[in-house]
Amino acid sequence: MATETERHPRADAARNAQRIVQAARTAFADDGPDVHLEEIARRAKVGIRTLYRHFPTKSDLVRAAIDQSFAERLTPAIEQAVADDDALRGFTTLIEAGVFTVARERNTLAAARTTGSPTADLSTAFFTALATLAGRAQQTGALRPDITTADLPRIMAMLVSVLWSTDPATEDWRRYLALLLDGLCPTTTRNLPGAGR
Repeated sequence: MATETERHPRADAARNAQRIVQAARTAFADDGPDVHLEEIARRAKVGIRTLYRHFPTKSDLVRAAIDQSFAERLTPAIEQAVADDDALRGFTTLIEAGVFTVARERNTLAAARTTGSPTADLSTAFFTALATLAGRAQQTGALRPDITTADLPRIMAMLVSVLWSTDPATEDWRRYLALLLDGLCPTTTRNLPGAGR
């Protein structure tokens, strides 16, 4: 059994790590993806050695920041969307949550690209839930039947691409989400070209 003195350093270390990750997210949002680790340490009120002890590379810190954002924003959204009795509403809610998260964390995600931080597995749960909801919505006739699971990442990529041409202080991307959702409506008469592969 751990003694009191053994428990305190572990608790302090965990708090420091959380503070560093939160400071990193704020620093990326404020200063961009190229913010220096020294600035993140300063914001977290820890020494640079403490930062490196928890996160030996910038890639490690970026990955922790993305993980924290995913846990805070997307995990609850996935649970809420999948539990929704209205599959189309759940589908829409989840797409909104995905674009909203990318909008809020665009600089952290840009840092992930430049540092080579892996993010692919973070999207697995998101796209699995989105595919489930799309299938349910198609079964009820609420979503056009020719949408495939291969279309879903591309649909998200189209929506996310809007973020780079809009003011980050706005949610103008919602306009394009509404346009895209209208295109996914089964009342659309034009057949889609190609097989969605």
